[in-house]
Amino acid sequence: MSSPSPQLGRRERNKLEKLERITAAASELFAKHGIEDVTTQQIADRADIGTGTLFLYAKSKGELLLLVQNEHYAHALEQGQAAAGKTADVLDGVLAIVTPIVECNRVQVENGRTYLREMVFGDPAEPRHAEALEIVAQTQEALAAVLGRHERIGESEATTLAGVVSAVMFLAMAASINAQRSTVEVIGAIRAQVSAILPH
Repeated sequence: MSSPSPQLGRRERNKLEKLERITAAASELFAKHGIEDVTTQQIADRADIGTGTLFLYAKSKGELLLLVQNEHYAHALEQGQAAAGKTADVLDGVLAIVTPIVECNRVQVENGRTYLREMVFGDPAEPRHAEALEIVAQTQEALAAVLGRHERIGESEATTLAGVVSAVMFLAMAASINAQRSTVEVIGAIRAQVSAILPH
Protein backbone atom coordinates (compact mmCIF):
# COMPACT_ATOMS: atom_id res chain seq x y z
CA MET A 1 0.00 0.00 0.00
CA SER A 2 1.11 3.54 -0.61
CA SER A 3 1.87 5.93 2.24
CA PRO A 4 -0.91 8.28 3.27
CA SER A 5 -0.89 11.58 1.40
CA PRO A 6 0.64 14.43 3.41
CA GLN A 7 -2.24 16.58 2.12
CA LEU A 8 -4.66 14.65 4.34
CA GLY A 9 -5.36 15.95 7.83
CA ARG A 10 -3.78 14.18 10.79
CA ARG A 11 -7.03 12.43 11.73
CA GLU A 12 -7.53 11.13 8.18
CA ARG A 13 -3.89 9.98 8.01
CA ASN A 14 -4.26 8.14 11.31
CA LYS A 15 -7.44 6.42 10.08
CA LEU A 16 -5.74 5.40 6.84
CA GLU A 17 -2.66 4.11 8.67
CA LYS A 18 -4.87 2.01 10.97
CA LEU A 19 -6.75 0.64 7.97
CA GLU A 20 -3.46 -0.30 6.32
CA ARG A 21 -2.26 -2.05 9.49
CA ILE A 22 -5.55 -3.94 9.80
CA THR A 23 -5.44 -4.99 6.13
CA ALA A 24 -1.82 -6.15 6.41
CA ALA A 25 -2.47 -8.06 9.65
CA ALA A 26 -5.62 -9.77 8.35
CA SER A 27 -3.95 -10.60 5.03
CA GLU A 28 -0.97 -12.22 6.75
CA LEU A 29 -3.00 -14.19 9.28
CA PHE A 30 -5.65 -15.35 6.82
CA ALA A 31 -2.99 -16.49 4.33
CA LYS A 32 -1.07 -18.38 7.00
CA HIS A 33 -3.91 -19.98 8.97
CA GLY A 34 -7.12 -19.61 6.93
CA ILE A 35 -10.09 -17.49 7.95
CA GLU A 36 -11.66 -20.18 10.16
CA ASP A 37 -8.61 -20.45 12.42
CA VAL A 38 -8.03 -16.72 12.94
CA THR A 39 -9.81 -14.61 15.56
CA THR A 40 -10.59 -10.91 15.40
CA GLN A 41 -8.54 -10.56 18.61
CA GLN A 42 -5.48 -11.96 16.83
CA ILE A 43 -5.95 -9.50 13.97
CA ALA A 44 -6.36 -6.58 16.40
CA ASP A 45 -3.23 -7.65 18.31
CA ARG A 46 -1.19 -7.98 15.11
CA ALA A 47 -2.41 -4.55 13.91
CA ASP A 48 -1.63 -3.11 17.39
CA ILE A 49 -5.14 -1.78 17.97
CA GLY A 50 -8.05 -2.61 20.26
CA THR A 51 -10.87 -4.87 19.09
CA GLY A 52 -13.29 -1.97 19.50
CA THR A 53 -11.23 0.03 17.01
CA LEU A 54 -11.08 -2.96 14.68
CA PHE A 55 -14.88 -3.18 14.58
CA LEU A 56 -15.08 0.45 13.47
CA TYR A 57 -13.39 -0.68 10.23
CA ALA A 58 -15.02 -4.10 9.81
CA LYS A 59 -17.80 -5.66 11.89
CA SER A 60 -16.90 -9.32 11.24
CA LYS A 61 -14.24 -11.66 9.93
CA GLY A 62 -16.22 -11.88 6.71
CA GLU A 63 -15.92 -8.14 6.20
CA LEU A 64 -12.21 -8.31 7.05
CA LEU A 65 -11.80 -10.99 4.39
CA LEU A 66 -13.61 -8.77 1.88
CA LEU A 67 -11.28 -5.91 2.84
CA VAL A 68 -8.21 -8.05 2.20
CA GLN A 69 -9.38 -9.89 -0.88
CA ASN A 70 -10.85 -6.81 -2.57
CA GLU A 71 -7.40 -5.27 -2.64
CA HIS A 72 -5.80 -8.45 -4.03
CA TYR A 73 -8.63 -8.94 -6.54
CA ALA A 74 -8.37 -5.34 -7.82
CA HIS A 75 -4.63 -5.80 -8.35
CA ALA A 76 -5.22 -9.11 -10.17
CA LEU A 77 -7.74 -7.41 -12.44
CA GLU A 78 -5.22 -4.68 -13.29
CA GLN A 79 -2.67 -7.39 -14.19
CA GLY A 80 -5.23 -9.20 -16.31
CA GLN A 81 -6.25 -6.09 -18.22
CA ALA A 82 -2.62 -5.25 -18.96
CA ALA A 83 -1.98 -8.79 -20.22
CA ALA A 84 -5.18 -8.83 -22.30
CA GLY A 85 -4.06 -5.65 -24.06
CA LYS A 86 -1.08 -7.57 -25.43
CA THR A 87 -3.12 -10.41 -26.96
CA ALA A 88 -4.66 -10.57 -30.42
CA ASP A 89 -6.82 -13.68 -29.93
CA VAL A 90 -10.14 -13.11 -28.13
CA LEU A 91 -10.03 -16.37 -26.15
CA ASP A 92 -6.44 -15.65 -25.07
CA GLY A 93 -7.52 -12.14 -24.06
CA VAL A 94 -10.37 -13.46 -21.92
CA LEU A 95 -8.04 -15.95 -20.24
CA ALA A 96 -5.47 -13.20 -19.69
CA ILE A 97 -8.07 -11.42 -17.52
CA VAL A 98 -9.37 -14.55 -15.83
CA THR A 99 -6.04 -16.19 -14.96
CA PRO A 100 -4.64 -13.74 -12.35
CA ILE A 101 -8.07 -13.50 -10.70
CA VAL A 102 -8.29 -17.29 -10.33
CA GLU A 103 -4.69 -17.42 -9.10
CA CYS A 104 -5.45 -14.70 -6.56
CA ASN A 105 -8.60 -16.45 -5.38
CA ARG A 106 -6.78 -19.75 -4.90
CA VAL A 107 -3.75 -18.56 -2.91
CA GLN A 108 -5.66 -20.03 0.04
CA VAL A 109 -8.53 -22.03 -1.46
CA GLU A 110 -10.94 -21.95 1.50
CA ASN A 111 -10.38 -18.22 1.98
CA GLY A 112 -11.17 -17.74 -1.70
CA ARG A 113 -14.36 -19.76 -1.49
CA THR A 114 -15.42 -17.91 1.69
CA TYR A 115 -14.77 -14.60 -0.08
CA LEU A 116 -17.11 -15.58 -2.89
CA ARG A 117 -19.83 -16.56 -0.38
CA GLU A 118 -19.43 -13.23 1.42
CA MET A 119 -19.63 -11.42 -1.91
CA VAL A 120 -22.85 -13.19 -2.92
CA PHE A 121 -24.62 -13.40 0.45
CA GLY A 122 -23.05 -10.54 2.44
CA ASP A 123 -24.76 -7.34 3.53
CA PRO A 124 -25.08 -5.12 0.44
CA ALA A 125 -25.11 -2.03 2.67
CA GLU A 126 -21.62 -2.87 4.00
CA PRO A 127 -18.96 -0.82 2.17
CA ARG A 128 -16.54 -3.73 1.66
CA HIS A 129 -19.35 -5.70 0.03
CA ALA A 130 -20.12 -2.77 -2.26
CA GLU A 131 -16.43 -2.59 -3.21
CA ALA A 132 -16.45 -6.30 -4.08
CA LEU A 133 -19.47 -5.89 -6.33
CA GLU A 134 -17.85 -2.90 -8.02
CA ILE A 135 -14.78 -5.02 -8.80
CA VAL A 136 -17.08 -7.68 -10.30
CA ALA A 137 -18.67 -4.99 -12.48
CA GLN A 138 -15.23 -3.76 -13.57
CA THR A 139 -14.22 -7.34 -14.40
CA GLN A 140 -17.29 -7.78 -16.59
CA GLU A 141 -16.55 -4.48 -18.35
CA ALA A 142 -12.98 -5.63 -19.04
CA LEU A 143 -14.24 -8.98 -20.37
CA ALA A 144 -16.83 -7.25 -22.56
CA ALA A 145 -14.12 -5.02 -24.05
CA VAL A 146 -12.08 -8.10 -25.04
CA LEU A 147 -15.10 -10.06 -26.30
CA GLY A 148 -16.14 -7.04 -28.36
CA ARG A 149 -13.00 -7.49 -30.46
CA HIS A 150 -14.55 -10.63 -31.99
CA GLU A 151 -15.85 -9.89 -35.48
CA ARG A 152 -19.06 -11.83 -34.83
CA ILE A 153 -19.86 -10.38 -31.40
CA GLY A 154 -21.70 -7.05 -31.16
CA GLU A 155 -21.54 -4.67 -28.21
CA SER A 156 -24.75 -5.90 -26.57
CA GLU A 157 -23.80 -9.55 -27.01
CA ALA A 158 -20.31 -8.84 -25.63
CA THR A 159 -21.87 -7.47 -22.44
CA THR A 160 -24.12 -10.53 -22.10
CA LEU A 161 -21.27 -12.95 -22.79
CA ALA A 162 -19.07 -11.13 -20.26
CA GLY A 163 -21.67 -11.92 -17.60
CA VAL A 164 -21.66 -15.58 -18.65
CA VAL A 165 -17.84 -15.77 -18.56
CA SER A 166 -17.84 -14.12 -15.14
CA ALA A 167 -20.39 -16.67 -13.88
CA VAL A 168 -18.31 -19.55 -15.30
CA MET A 169 -15.21 -18.19 -13.54
CA PHE A 170 -16.93 -17.70 -10.18
CA LEU A 171 -18.59 -21.11 -10.25
CA ALA A 172 -15.25 -22.76 -11.10
CA MET A 173 -13.60 -21.01 -8.14
CA ALA A 174 -16.44 -21.73 -5.69
CA ALA A 175 -17.34 -25.32 -6.62
CA SER A 176 -16.49 -27.92 -3.97
CA ILE A 177 -15.46 -30.37 -6.70
CA ASN A 178 -12.65 -28.00 -7.72
CA ALA A 179 -11.27 -27.42 -4.22
CA GLN A 180 -8.70 -30.20 -4.60
CA ARG A 181 -7.85 -29.44 -8.22
CA SER A 182 -4.81 -27.44 -9.22
CA THR A 183 -5.16 -23.85 -10.34
CA VAL A 184 -3.94 -24.90 -13.80
CA GLU A 185 -6.74 -27.49 -14.00
CA VAL A 186 -9.37 -24.94 -12.93
CA ILE A 187 -8.16 -22.41 -15.51
CA GLY A 188 -8.13 -25.16 -18.15
CA ALA A 189 -11.75 -26.00 -17.36
CA ILE A 190 -12.72 -22.33 -17.64
CA ARG A 191 -10.90 -22.07 -20.97
CA ALA A 192 -12.80 -25.07 -22.35
CA GLN A 193 -16.17 -23.62 -21.30
CA VAL A 194 -15.42 -20.14 -22.65
CA SER A 195 -14.21 -21.62 -25.93
CA ALA A 196 -17.51 -23.52 -26.24
CA ILE A 197 -19.63 -20.35 -25.99
CA LEU A 198 -17.60 -18.19 -28.38
CA PRO A 199 -18.71 -18.03 -32.02
CA HIS A 200 -16.62 -20.28 -34.29
